[in-house]
Amino acid sequence: MEEAPPEHSEVDRVIESHSCEKSALIAILQEIENSYGYLPAWALRQVSEKLEVPLIQVYGVASFYDAFHLTPQGKQLIRVCLGTACYLRGSARVLEALESELGIKDGETTPDLEFSLQSVRCLGACALAPVMIIGERYFDKMTPTKVHSVLKRVQSKN
Repeated sequence: MEEAPPEHSEVDRVIESHSCEKSALIAILQEIENSYGYLPAWALRQVSEKLEVPLIQVYGVASFYDAFHLTPQGKQLIRVCLGTACYLRGSARVLEALESELGIKDGETTPDLEFSLQSVRCLGACALAPVMIIGERYFDKMTPTKVHSVLKRVQSKN
């Protein structure tokens, strides 16, 4: 079970900045996500207690929205488009190559917290299919054989 850090006044500060209003639950969770990079279980319990909202309701909101993460995320998010145009041009194989190269599955993060991998339904770049994004950078006309070199290039720039 994940314990709260000895000093968790940041979560208290966020909650109090919203006057402990139950209607501010999403805004509070967004600020906590921005501070920690994810929503730690201890922070969700703290929000539940301070706002007097059932924990199941706090978890329900946190797990419903894609913007929230319940586990630590990698420094770099890799998104692979599985929309129709990309899928028909082989994006599923690109995703498989990324999973193999990184040793994780879709929706997971590498143990070193360097990369998180996520499939998405559309990136709005159908003419460049198949497409993946690392951070804010687009990589078009991807193939499984390009995956290794793209990852190496991205890692060398960090």
